[in-house]
Amino acid sequence: MTHLLEVRDLTIGLPQGADRPHAVDGISLHLDAGEILCIVGESGSGKSITANTIMGLLPRELPVLGGDILFEGERLLGLSAEALRSRRGRRMAMVFQEPMTALNPLMRVGDQIAEALAVHGRGGEARQKVPELLAAVNLPDPASIARMHPFRLSGGQRQRVMIAMALALEPALLIADEPTTALDVTTQMQILKLIREIQERRGMGVMFITHDFGVVAEIADRVAVMQYGRIVEQGPARDVLNAPQHPYTRALIAAVPHGRSTQGQAIRPAPVLEMKGVTKTYRRGGWFGAKVAVKAIHDADFVLNKGETLGLVGESGSGKSTLARCVVRLVEPEAGEILFHGEDLRPLSRQGWRPYRKRIQMVFQDPYASLNPRRKVGDAITEGPVAHGADPKEARRRAVELLELVKLDPSAIERYPHEFSGGQRQRIGLARALAMDPELLIADEPVSALDVSVQAQVLNLLAEIRQRLGLTLLFITHDLRVAAQICDRIAVMQRGAIVEQGPTASVFGAPRHGYTRALLDSIPGRSWTPPVSSELA
Repeated sequence: MTHLLEVRDLTIGLPQGADRPHAVDGISLHLDAGEILCIVGESGSGKSITANTIMGLLPRELPVLGGDILFEGERLLGLSAEALRSRRGRRMAMVFQEPMTALNPLMRVGDQIAEALAVHGRGGEARQKVPELLAAVNLPDPASIARMHPFRLSGGQRQRVMIAMALALEPALLIADEPTTALDVTTQMQILKLIREIQERRGMGVMFITHDFGVVAEIADRVAVMQYGRIVEQGPARDVLNAPQHPYTRALIAAVPHGRSTQGQAIRPAPVLEMKGVTKTYRRGGWFGAKVAVKAIHDADFVLNKGETLGLVGESGSGKSTLARCVVRLVEPEAGEILFHGEDLRPLSRQGWRPYRKRIQMVFQDPYASLNPRRKVGDAITEGPVAHGADPKEARRRAVELLELVKLDPSAIERYPHEFSGGQRQRIGLARALAMDPELLIADEPVSALDVSVQAQVLNLLAEIRQRLGLTLLFITHDLRVAAQICDRIAVMQRGAIVEQGPTASVFGAPRHGYTRALLDSIPGRSWTPPVSSELA
């Protein structure tokens, strides 16, 4: 039997000085038409390099040392660049992880899809085909969307545009590289359903790359698990999900947040943070269009008690991050009260706010963007305490202690942010926030883009530090599986308002609001229960 795609004993080298000799080490796999194969593994496992090799997009510094790739019975590795170019888009296409970097920011999205058609000699069809493709990926008002630039679209809309572009020439093979990693659970579920629907309608073979077994449970027919460049386990999805054989597979499944809440400890009412009637309005437009007022926050009242973790959940654009930034004065609300131990922070001047900077700290979603790439880790951690009068030598000693607390080697103090993985940089951001000895820690999507195993480590670390230091935690996330694991209470935000709040077990067990129920129903793999042996791995 001839497979749509067959990878035979593929080996790809890494440059000298890398942590291992091979990016991909002797892997073999196959994909048939009408099938979805999920490639699962953590960052650095070789998933994306395998996909890029198939597409002929491998960087020159990564040589193919052995093996073969057959697509529709034809060897791909021996083809010229021109021959590969003729097959890309027409017979095989790829959806990249970050659409904002894959799309041209200077071109309207309709023009970009039309360009893909024109390159393969079908530019005359663009006027009719572009709106049809945008409608096929369930985008509203395709004609209007086609005239927009990428920055005007949401993350989920940009990802749909990428899928529309990949499907423009009706390829036989679609490779989707982590297309849902940082999306809201509802948008993620829509994209997964869309890919499955299009795959079934067109009979394509789909290679879906992910690190999340919840996604695997939702979409996969077969699964291949990669670790350190090797395939350690593969087989039908039901077998790998329910009876994993390899310890690494069991560890990955165990790291998936289960989404089941347990009744947390009773918290004695002792308000640390109270939000009352806080309102923030953004005004968009102007110049050549009418200004539009958008209420980012309204009716967002809550109380956060000492020693408690309150989860603020909702989709992108619901107002979660804006609300958090109001607390730390990165955003100025126009109305309401922000009470910290009964003191209203909103009217304070910059000088009056200064003493509270030590007591309220924030961990940002993207640690690489929030860390200065030109400053060593030790300088980033000690900067805050020194600015508030701490002795530099004492601040340095404390920085070493904090690095050990967040499970990093003290030698990290002399290194730069780019020398660390995403999970390690998030730990550095946490150490920097803790250096100020805060009472209230605000964590804004701190694990949304991390591998599930690293995500589990950071969540466990946060829970441990909270217990040890007696912190009060405002935890912002769009992933209800994560919220269930770490939060005592949940507040659900929709379009700037808190529509439901209460103990985690109550909100998850008996949600009252339709929006909360929609979020819970969108958790990937919610109907799949991991085997007990995996949870104990």
